[in-house]
Amino acid sequence: MLRTDSREPRAPLPPAPAPPRVLHISQPVDGGVARVVVDLATAQAAAGLDVHVACPPEGFLPRALGVLGAGVRVLPWTATRSPGPGLRTETRDLRRIVDATAPALVHAHSAKAGLAARLALRGRVPTVFQPHAWSFEAVGGTTALLARLWERRAARWATRIVCVSDAEWATGRRAGVTGSCSVIPNGVDTDRFAPGPALDARPGAPAGAPLVVCVGRLCRQKGQDVLLRAWDTVSAQVPEARLVLVGDGPDDAALRATAGAGVEFAGATGDVAPWYRAADVVVLPSRWEGMALAPLEAMACARPVVLSDVNGARESLPSADRAHALVPPDDPAALARALVALLRDRDLRDALGRRARRHVLEHHDARRAAAAVDAVYRELLGTAPTKYREGTTT
Repeated sequence: MLRTDSREPRAPLPPAPAPPRVLHISQPVDGGVARVVVDLATAQAAAGLDVHVACPPEGFLPRALGVLGAGVRVLPWTATRSPGPGLRTETRDLRRIVDATAPALVHAHSAKAGLAARLALRGRVPTVFQPHAWSFEAVGGTTALLARLWERRAARWATRIVCVSDAEWATGRRAGVTGSCSVIPNGVDTDRFAPGPALDARPGAPAGAPLVVCVGRLCRQKGQDVLLRAWDTVSAQVPEARLVLVGDGPDDAALRATAGAGVEFAGATGDVAPWYRAADVVVLPSRWEGMALAPLEAMACARPVVLSDVNGARESLPSADRAHALVPPDDPAALARALVALLRDRDLRDALGRRARRHVLEHHDARRAAAAVDAVYRELLGTAPTKYREGTTT
């Protein structure tokens, strides 16, 4: 007997919802901010988000994102580093990018993108602002006052402010910047930055000659001028020591003019990991930071570091190692003493390097930072329980 199935045919399943579209905006295309954006965009695209990045068309950031293919779409946005007569045009162009992209959420990185994005959006799209060090720390006098006033006012147009250290958050609070804030420490790629082959950075140097490396943009913020003033003392006490500055920037010529014996300029490089591995000590004497990436990268390579005690420095270090690694900012004598002490004690350097690698693996892996940012996004987009109150941190 013929049987028929009396059940109604199943309705087709509804199409899966489109993944949220995220628009990152960054004016810096080189340095630490650019590397943070690359790591975040890479992780988010791999997790299935629809990721767009608006940034100037030349530099490390658009080049690195280009190799991701269809995973991340790069949108050219021409903008200068500092506010100026072109701000109106930059803001208008950014508004057009946002309108054309229709993102579910905008994530603005550093001061200039935070300025233009918040002026363009004024809160009509969920907006995350990540200062990567406050704008008012980079200037003085009336300019610093105006920058503080702007940050206080513009906080109302940021759905969430993301700081990279508790110290950065506290600096904003002292300046009167209020609003909902999350603290998400910076992370680095611990597979790329790991112990391994070192660069042959010592041609012509005596066998075993100690090497100090400073990686960073050659500019006032990073304090290479302080390091060069300290180096006369270091070279007098450890005559065979060499210092290599890796990077380029606006202070290149001035720094070269004041550099003494034993100092070399390596320029910019696409891969700094071999320089970290070659170093006996990595130094970054910054005048201000949020939480610098270069020390975390060096520590991931199991190298000891010496840092000026600015925002984020203490939080990036194992607590037991701060006595050896931290010096007051703008203090060449203290910096020289710390470098000499480490250059004369190989066992201490090795112990600090081992602890540094473990610390970064546990607290500063880029995957950990990306997961924390994802939690913020999900909350702001209504897909996660609300966990934050006005002015709280994570």
